[in-house]
Amino acid sequence: MSQPSWFTEAHQASGSSIGYRVEKLLHAEKTPFQTIEIYQTTDWGNLMVIDGCVMLTSRDNFLYHEMMTHPALFTHARAKRVVIIGGGDCGTLREVLKHEEVEHAAQVEIDERVTRLAEEYFPELCESNNDPRAELLFIDGIKYMAEAEPESLDLIIVDSTDPVGPAEGLFNAAFYSSCHKALRHGGILVQQSESPLAHLELIKSMRAAMRTAGFNAVKTLPFPQPCYPTGWWSCTMARKGGDLAGFRERGALSKNFSTRYYNAEVHKGALAQPEFMREALGE
Repeated sequence: MSQPSWFTEAHQASGSSIGYRVEKLLHAEKTPFQTIEIYQTTDWGNLMVIDGCVMLTSRDNFLYHEMMTHPALFTHARAKRVVIIGGGDCGTLREVLKHEEVEHAAQVEIDERVTRLAEEYFPELCESNNDPRAELLFIDGIKYMAEAEPESLDLIIVDSTDPVGPAEGLFNAAFYSSCHKALRHGGILVQQSESPLAHLELIKSMRAAMRTAGFNAVKTLPFPQPCYPTGWWSCTMARKGGDLAGFRERGALSKNFSTRYYNAEVHKGALAQPEFMREALGE
């Protein structure tokens, strides 16, 4: 019996690695922006890797996509216009469009090949791509936000890769200032903010830059994510006017769509900070 083949991502910053037993490489290509690989695993469905870093698996992506969307959407009173920066696998777009109050959701992904490969290998994530409220744009998200009409958006979701390469410019005060300008009063910015165990200094710098850009309230929500370094991830919300202490709990309790991880109790739990995060973030 032949030995299984493994894909392994070594994470230098935490001195750890994560690996998946794979049956075969389904696709590999180098785009103008990055190298994309798709593997078929034995236990985790399909696996997307970009520049050697795991992006998602079929088995556990719901954790990330639901926490990147529903906490912010149930915190906002009524988010009608949403922009997703990145998010090329379309899972975040699918979750956003589960909310009936959303009238328009633009997904701004710099690399069209991410989306086209998701359509082929993760079709369940792309089932809302033809929703009339959805708009898929394959352009630079930094430029898009810099040119966005002032006070035209209710929610901006930054569903990006790590802060290197194409995504590097999405983690600074200049970008956050563009987002702040484009949001209406009460609007929310939410960004993936890496692992609290491995990237606490990055989270602190992100939060400081968000406040520098003018956001009134900032909150980091941790959640499990087995396929990312340390197995624990986070998103950080920032609000233009108002606070982030509560959410529309009754709306979350009575939601008319299905989720696999998110619910009102999970939302409440995510708002509670572990002690080491409270101390480090000053909460």
